[in-house]
Amino acid sequence: MTDIPLVATLLPNRGIADIAVRAWEADEAIAPIPADAPKSEIERRLTLLRPTHLVDGSGRHARRDGRPVPADTAAVVTTSGTTGTPKLVELTRSGMEVMGRGYTAAVEADADDCWLACMPLHHVASLAIIARAHVCKLPVVVHDKFDLQRVGASSRDEGVTMVSLVPTILHRLVEIDAPLESFRRLIIGGAVLAPGLRTRAEAAGAVIADAYGLTETWGGCVTNGVPNDGVDARLGTDDEVQIRGGPVMRRYRFADDATRAVLDDDGWFHTGDVGAFVDGRLTIIDRLNDLVITGGVNVSPTEVEDVLLAHPAIRDVCVIGEPDDEWGERVVAVVVATDTPPSLDELRGFGRERLATPKLPRALRFVDEIPRSASGKPLRRLLRDVVAE
Repeated sequence: MTDIPLVATLLPNRGIADIAVRAWEADEAIAPIPADAPKSEIERRLTLLRPTHLVDGSGRHARRDGRPVPADTAAVVTTSGTTGTPKLVELTRSGMEVMGRGYTAAVEADADDCWLACMPLHHVASLAIIARAHVCKLPVVVHDKFDLQRVGASSRDEGVTMVSLVPTILHRLVEIDAPLESFRRLIIGGAVLAPGLRTRAEAAGAVIADAYGLTETWGGCVTNGVPNDGVDARLGTDDEVQIRGGPVMRRYRFADDATRAVLDDDGWFHTGDVGAFVDGRLTIIDRLNDLVITGGVNVSPTEVEDVLLAHPAIRDVCVIGEPDDEWGERVVAVVVATDTPPSLDELRGFGRERLATPKLPRALRFVDEIPRSASGKPLRRLLRDVVAE
């Protein structure tokens, strides 16, 4: 199999979208990196990815230590699991074709529709919008920066009919009385949509479709509980949701053991999510892992803990998620403090240089001891009960 170039980008959204389409037309793969990330995070991602080229504001540059990717690769998207170890997800071109056509059919998009990409394109949910539009030859409007008012008015001002959002953004649009009825469909994913928010949005005229998927499945692969064309879903041990089909990743780059841990010999990807089939439709109940999903962003508790532990006023820390009406979950730091407990603002300021904003704690709780297993792992589920008392 012939290898092809892997092109990393350090650009705003519109630049990423342009380079992605050029790469796919030239039989290259793309690896978006958030241009506004701390310099240390950018360097870390480049070291892990080892792209053959980098495109930034000054142009395209070859990289000496670059490693190409197998032919049929469309994108390598960096994600983090519950261990905090970044994973490099290789998504295929053939999978992009299946995803694009299957998703488009599931939400009944057609030649009269126009997509909106308003969230960062280094996340698969947003990059997949560009991919779907490219595959199905549909127009797409790209916003460089998220602007709530502009999103709300995009149907009127920019001809947008289809928009993918996380529940947090839908909540904010409802709060500002955005004309939700002007969109033909709002696709909501990234976290479970709370019944109360759904009711408010639908009362305002929104037509909602629920999307479920992961970075490893090219984003949304199940719509309104039904697997998209080219996708199969089943429940495995402990009712874990398993996905098989074209959109499933080829592998984790440079991580064969991690790949084998989640992708079995029959092609089933083990998601780590617990689900159930209700009236024949897949419903997501909980997660087997401890990932915190806040505003549609996956946050690794371990990554946040590693940063906060360096604070001199913290003896021990465990990060958990708590339900939040706006964010779905909020990141909570449960701390065993020294004699001078830190404030929440102090912790957020301390972590800001090493953590993206969604990963910073939004609440702070103090305990005398972090419950741990015999092997030293924090017992997060038990800790949630302790904090809630």
